[in-house]
Amino acid sequence: MSALGRIGRAGGTKVKRALGVQAALEWAFRIEKAQLELPVPQDVTEEGLGFGLEYVLLQRAALGCKVDGGQHKIGGYTHEDAEVIAATAAGLPDSLGGIRMAIRVAELARAGRTPDWMPGAVPRCVPVATRQNQHGVRAMTEVVGTERILSRGRWRTVEVLACPVTWTPHPEQIGSARRGYDDWWQALDWVRDGLLAGGMLREVEVTAAMPKVRPWEHPRASR
Repeated sequence: MSALGRIGRAGGTKVKRALGVQAALEWAFRIEKAQLELPVPQDVTEEGLGFGLEYVLLQRAALGCKVDGGQHKIGGYTHEDAEVIAATAAGLPDSLGGIRMAIRVAELARAGRTPDWMPGAVPRCVPVATRQNQHGVRAMTEVVGTERILSRGRWRTVEVLACPVTWTPHPEQIGSARRGYDDWWQALDWVRDGLLAGGMLREVEVTAAMPKVRPWEHPRASR
């Protein structure tokens, strides 16, 4: 029996299992072990665009409206809905990251993870280097110049010391992590819309549920 589980029936009508798009992707890639298929259609353009939902529909029609599962999952059957979900993800357009984003979406789904958007990260100014002695931890300094000063009636040359500092985590590091989360969210939104519009899933119903949009903008957001 597929990992999707038994599908109930109400009055003779098959009851689909409702899943948000993130849960549907995790089921397809993590449980059903679906794989990304990235063939190049014969009419591919010079821009190297991937294939989209229309291509998946055509292929399914050519197969008699049935996706042949089981070719990837060793010792078991890969549910055809999982194959459709994987194929839809593989069709992400270049404007949303194309094949690279499709691979990232699949990898995160297989791991059951959400991109790390560095929750709670706040840049702190810290010394570049420190040293420890019997008096504790001290910031290391370096000579940045010299000055002439008048001390007790005599001119003396003294070194000017400074403590190099840096920001950790760096604001750009935080910004990059959060842009990555946003790109992933946009990709999931596209996959969800494609699955809803395609209507090809037989035992899974993809709901409108989505991961949080920019969770860092909410004070109590969590992973």
